[in-house]
Amino acid sequence: MRAHEAGALHGEIGHRGPAWLRTPVDVNALVPQLWPRHVTRGADGALAVAGLDVRDLAAEYGTPVYVLDEDDLRSRCREFRAAFPDADVYYAGKAFLCRAVVRMIAEEGLFLDVCTGGELATALSAGMEPARIGFHGNNKSVTELTRALDAGVGRIILDSFTEIDRLTALARERGVRPKVLVRVTVGVEAHTHEFIATAHEDQKFGFSLAGGAAAAAAFKIIDEGVLELRGLHSHIGSQIFDASGFEVSARRVLSLQAQIRDARGVELPELDLGGGFGIAYTTQDDPAAPHELAKRLRKIVDGECAAENLAVPHLSIEPGRAIVGPAVFTLYEVGTVKSVPLGTGGGAADGRAYVSVDGGMSDNIRTALYDASYSATVANRVSTAEPMLARVVGKHCESGDVVVKDEFLPADVQPGDLVAVPGTGAYCRSMASNYNHVPRPPVVAVRDGRARLIVRRETEADLLALDVG
Repeated sequence: MRAHEAGALHGEIGHRGPAWLRTPVDVNALVPQLWPRHVTRGADGALAVAGLDVRDLAAEYGTPVYVLDEDDLRSRCREFRAAFPDADVYYAGKAFLCRAVVRMIAEEGLFLDVCTGGELATALSAGMEPARIGFHGNNKSVTELTRALDAGVGRIILDSFTEIDRLTALARERGVRPKVLVRVTVGVEAHTHEFIATAHEDQKFGFSLAGGAAAAAAFKIIDEGVLELRGLHSHIGSQIFDASGFEVSARRVLSLQAQIRDARGVELPELDLGGGFGIAYTTQDDPAAPHELAKRLRKIVDGECAAENLAVPHLSIEPGRAIVGPAVFTLYEVGTVKSVPLGTGGGAADGRAYVSVDGGMSDNIRTALYDASYSATVANRVSTAEPMLARVVGKHCESGDVVVKDEFLPADVQPGDLVAVPGTGAYCRSMASNYNHVPRPPVVAVRDGRARLIVRRETEADLLALDVG
């Protein structure tokens, strides 16, 4: 959003009335923190990324298309490395992974976190050094664990007693001693959507700290002596802005480190505090810069280690969204526009326009799944029309097929216009589907005025190739 903001609108339409809906809004302005760093708007109103006009991108690659500002992504990698110079920065591949991105993050000195066999296969096929890969997941199969061992991944994060037994048996068979971490459920209620909060007790991830399972898991690994326990892991959720959750998590995990030392005489050398650092989807979001995160996390870790008389462990963090999320926007073409009344008193000011684009929940499920908020702008021209309250929706047969819930767009938006939605790098292409048999969009990386296709568009032939009936 610009002068107004999607998060501020929810639940208020119909309560503040026509005067509020007529508040002046500059529909041509771009809020820098919402867009990739090399996106600009020209004098004719068209957006450009790294010097390349989005109209040319649409003409060459079609719409919808995910557009990646490569130098933006690379600069965010470097910022995390600079902020955490003595830590390992693992890019969380679940946010978005393809071979080109694997190579980008590797070239910028990051490690890589994967959580399925498919993600591991992508990483290996892109040439990622196995020792720089961490393998997550709450239900890693024998096949996946075998591949991880045979490839020589740097560490495996264990999530259940069954997995401990499974990996122990495989390691014995192969005569290897893989490095492992125990994922600890620390009982922190992260201030985020319930579906992306991962450290409260009643959910599927990790070993409960309060129930004693985390300590029992660590003792089991140490006592059996087959796996090399390097440390503990905690991840409290995703899209988090309040650092207090990380502080509580670090305090509780380090207390467990001290308990393990006292019980077994082993001081674990590593600590992974996970990721989940939030980004700005709308102007209501105020994410911390990497150096601010580093300062806060270092302070609590150093303080707790001193209190527990522990050596400061080697830290790891796992940003994914914070690196790729802001570096991408999705470009759509408008198909239809219709106005509907909101029942707030009558008149045009009390209506909302439904702007239908040629994508939707198949390329961005987050609005429907998490009630996520996004911004949008007309990307192909400047407009002098009055602003109108709009909802950007998709082409799928679902009333919940919404891309942007509330946004001010120019009243003259029309079929054929291009609409750009920023902040779509994380969990949009990676969670994309073929709902209604819609092929998934391509991903195009732009750098120095040149575009390259890094994930091609799916075709109907691709869909039919899987249909063997």
